[in-house]
Amino acid sequence: MHTSFYFLLLSLLPLSGFAQTPAAADTTRAVALPAATVTGYGQQLPLRRTAAAVGVLDARTVEQFSPAALTQAVNTLPGVRLEERATASYRLSIRGSTLRSPFGVRNVKVYYNGLPFTEAGGSTPLNLLDPALIGRLEVLKGPAGSVYGAGTGGVARFETPAVAAGTSRVAVGATVGSYGLRRSTIAAETGSATTSVRAQYAHQSLDGYRQQSALQRDVFALDVHTTATPNTTLAAHFLYADISYQLPGGLTRAQFAADPRQARPGTPAAPGTVAQQAYYASRTGLLGLTHEYRFSEKLDLQTTLYGSGSVLRTPYLVDYQLGTAVGGGGRTALRWRTALAGRTLRLQGGGEFQGSLANGRSYLNVGGQPGALRYDDDITTTTGFVFAQADYELPAGLLLTAAASYNRLRYGIVRSSAAATNPTGYQFARDFRSVLSPRVALLKEFAPALAAYASVSTGFAPPTVEEIRPSDGSLNAELQAERGTSYEVGARGQLLGSRLGYDVSVFDLELRETIVSSTTAQGVVVFRNTGRTHQRGLEAALSGWLWRRWVPTNGRRWEGYCSQFTGTLPMQQVGLRAWASYAYNDFRFGSYPSGAGDLSGNRLTGTTPHTLSAGLDFSERLGFYLSPSLGHQARVVLNDANTEAAASYWVFGARGGWRRTLAGHLETNIYAGLDNALDRRYSLGNDLNAFGGRYFQPAPGRAWYGGAQLGWRF
Repeated sequence: MHTSFYFLLLSLLPLSGFAQTPAAADTTRAVALPAATVTGYGQQLPLRRTAAAVGVLDARTVEQFSPAALTQAVNTLPGVRLEERATASYRLSIRGSTLRSPFGVRNVKVYYNGLPFTEAGGSTPLNLLDPALIGRLEVLKGPAGSVYGAGTGGVARFETPAVAAGTSRVAVGATVGSYGLRRSTIAAETGSATTSVRAQYAHQSLDGYRQQSALQRDVFALDVHTTATPNTTLAAHFLYADISYQLPGGLTRAQFAADPRQARPGTPAAPGTVAQQAYYASRTGLLGLTHEYRFSEKLDLQTTLYGSGSVLRTPYLVDYQLGTAVGGGGRTALRWRTALAGRTLRLQGGGEFQGSLANGRSYLNVGGQPGALRYDDDITTTTGFVFAQADYELPAGLLLTAAASYNRLRYGIVRSSAAATNPTGYQFARDFRSVLSPRVALLKEFAPALAAYASVSTGFAPPTVEEIRPSDGSLNAELQAERGTSYEVGARGQLLGSRLGYDVSVFDLELRETIVSSTTAQGVVVFRNTGRTHQRGLEAALSGWLWRRWVPTNGRRWEGYCSQFTGTLPMQQVGLRAWASYAYNDFRFGSYPSGAGDLSGNRLTGTTPHTLSAGLDFSERLGFYLSPSLGHQARVVLNDANTEAAASYWVFGARGGWRRTLAGHLETNIYAGLDNALDRRYSLGNDLNAFGGRYFQPAPGRAWYGGAQLGWRF
């Protein structure tokens, strides 16, 4: 289930294609197949009826890689790249470069169980999410998520695992591995016909591959769902994360070649990251409530409210940042299904609002301790949008989708005290004018196993607070919002008697006022607009069974059940499945005058023309499994002039183990794995346009891990 294609494959798979015994043939109709339903566009349509590029991961996919990080699982989605500059310092891009994301996640809207997880200021603390919390990830690529307001990068929707009705379960797990990896998890859940409760805690610590790269993270999540009345559903979600990780800093090419495990070195005049004790630490809480009321089978209203708070402490090379923030907001959507000219018409409309108040203080960093105050800012952010979408079922298997959002954003910064350079402080306000972002798409379903679509969508991506106000205390009042138009065609379907699923898309994103970044001598990342960029590409993925069969989930043989079978049998597929995903990117600057000359036509900084992920998933009825995989990335250009590049690389890994339910109650999963099996030296999460050539953030070398998870199902 690495990509949306596997879900499509399962949802459409004809049962006659399975290898069966004659006795089993009469019972296969009772086997329930997973439904490939896309939730991101609000209409709960099957994937084959969704006119957009969508990628899906589930918890089983995440479990096929190291439990210490999300990177490998997310990177199985074509066009999606998740990188780590430092341990747990995630950087995410969807169908584009990392120009705007020297660290963190920007220009990608993220939701957690339907709650806005991206802050009002535009940044997303993705490092708060432990892999054990992820039950499902749905990615909407490009500026196609008009129901989510402004943005040109896409939307990522994370969901925690669902609880099956009529079950109760507790589980504990532990993992150890290279570079001091230590993990422990505990989860408890119970579900009835009307209510479900799930609580989970995860702890992870790591000494780190590089000097100055240790990690400590504790995450607790609580999810409650209840059907209060036949027409009313309530849900509550709470997340708390306490995270601290060290920052090793970037290396030059010579330093990377000499010793990739070293932290950024320094001099007496300019201390390095070890001497300055550079690290990131935060404590964050998020609480959200969702109310859904169904007026009828055709009309329902869903409303979400949330609040968050965080405390931040981060010594960088020069400055020591202390910050606090509180935020809140809500989202509401009214959905109605009706008929027009005898054809189904689905309508939805609503809005979303977010606001935050943050205090950010900067001190001189004196060996990891705050020195003299540099500035003290109060930052207010308000953002919101209204949206509408219609899906109309036309004759001949056509589906027309039209949507639009209308967006507003305002920043306010009050500097109440500062250093001698600005002792009186100042007030700064920035409004980004209202922008209408429409989207139109048409899908044609030729057969249950083949659908094609085309879409045109626009996006509006204002700069984040961190881009307007970098860590050196300057204010970039001239920075403009990006605006872009995306053209896309795609097809998804099945071949070879439904044994092979595929999904292919071709896109062209024309972006104006593209925001690019560079790094100063003090390690401060600053931003500016360029003219235009052309981001064109192709994404493809395949997934298919080389051989397969159905067996009961407890591992016993199928034939032993058939003579007494009277209901739905809990079944699972075993066998050997192959999967692959590939992305070709031709991302280039359009109009880009520069003091060093005209850079028009250069490849976008931080991009690579080719990425590939592939692997095998083997499982058999006794519970043994093995998942070898490989990943490839072509060379990445590191500066706007394209004079520096990080070398291409191939990495190989595998995870295997034994998963079985014993005596109908005891769930066991014993596993071991190996990452970067050939001990390849490469850089992941490179620093772009870095001062002094400090581009490289070395990735870990060969690493092993092993662990076990035990659960008891009541």
